[in-house]
Amino acid sequence: MSAFDPAAVAVGDELPPLDLRATRAAAVRYAGASTDFNPIHWSDRMARGLGLDGVIIHGMWTMGAALRIVTDWCADPARLVGYSVRFTGPVPLPDDDEGTLVRVTAKVTGIDDGIATVLIDARVPADSEDGRPVKVLGAARARVRLGEPA
Repeated sequence: MSAFDPAAVAVGDELPPLDLRATRAAAVRYAGASTDFNPIHWSDRMARGLGLDGVIIHGMWTMGAALRIVTDWCADPARLVGYSVRFTGPVPLPDDDEGTLVRVTAKVTGIDDGIATVLIDARVPADSEDGRPVKVLGAARARVRLGEPA
């Protein structure tokens, strides 16, 4: 990937895609860091008892990990001036070492007063039930300062 050039950013630019692996080990580490020990993130029995198919990764893990597509692209997290998402689907965590692939893509959708708006899409490429992708973040938008960071 070439160095970030704020002057060259244009509406329609696509950021390099990012593949993430959501694993139970990542869920345990995130639980420790966030102190979110909700059993839906580690107990299949509890998750199923609450209507889920099994253990899921923390939504905030997904939100934070997906933002890497933007911070890797702009090379300086201080350029980030805003980020919002809507959670649209859970990321399942199988009881294995491989985990679940989350594919993240992003595109510059606007530039206003030196701030680029980047639309982020995060999906599990294939649901185990029907083989269709599952969108896990909706309306995910990051705002990136193109001038010098404040």
